[in-house]
Amino acid sequence: MASIININSVEIILGKLYALWLREFKVFLRERSRLIASIFTPLLWLFVIGSGFGSSVHLPTGVDYQKFIFPGIISMSIIFSSVFFGSYIIWDRKFDFLKSVMVAPVGRITIFVGKTLGGMTTSLVEVAILLAIGATIGIHFNALSLVQTIAIVLLLSFSITSLGLTIGSYLESLEGFQLIVSFVVFPLFFLSGALFPLRNLPAWLYLLTTIDPATYAVDALRNAILGIQNYSFVVDIGILIAFTIGFGVFGGYSFGRMKAV
Repeated sequence: MASIININSVEIILGKLYALWLREFKVFLRERSRLIASIFTPLLWLFVIGSGFGSSVHLPTGVDYQKFIFPGIISMSIIFSSVFFGSYIIWDRKFDFLKSVMVAPVGRITIFVGKTLGGMTTSLVEVAILLAIGATIGIHFNALSLVQTIAIVLLLSFSITSLGLTIGSYLESLEGFQLIVSFVVFPLFFLSGALFPLRNLPAWLYLLTTIDPATYAVDALRNAILGIQNYSFVVDIGILIAFTIGFGVFGGYSFGRMKAV
């Protein structure tokens, strides 16, 4: 009897998670301009910056600069789309959708996880498009590299979406959210080593890169896709998992204390 009750409880929780995820995914599918905008900026960096600097920058690894920054561009797409996912909390609060969800028989943690899963799905769709474009510029993938890439994308998107939801849970205006996020998104991206190698950096800059969770995602992606690494793949994944758990726990706590109005 106890096992049947436990199974039913799990099915109910999974059903709630599915409903929350489906809502977020449908919102994403209806906003085609959002998908186009989220892909346009990474492509601009990849082809304009990659080709522009690639004509004059010669990396010690011998890899073409455009290919070198490709894993960083994937991370940029995840960071920008995931952290801004927190702004939808503010929109939901303004249109009273959040209130209706909060009063429903759904736990705060379930709501948080459901919305995070929606952000992860969005990131996967965007990364899939970028991977297809990467194949056109001469980047070769195999089954192992694709599995590793998907795992890294899921970890990074979960942690950054959790961060975005955490920020959104404490703010009530989109203007305030955008101001705060500008101090989060750009440091996460520029300090990750997405555009430059991590070796031979000044001590102060290297220190900042080590506390950036995106650094380990970029390094792991570079290892999986190009075979280039600054840290070992196991170290990258381990630290990324630690950041993911930390952001997830803090995000769940912040979401639990959030006011619906």
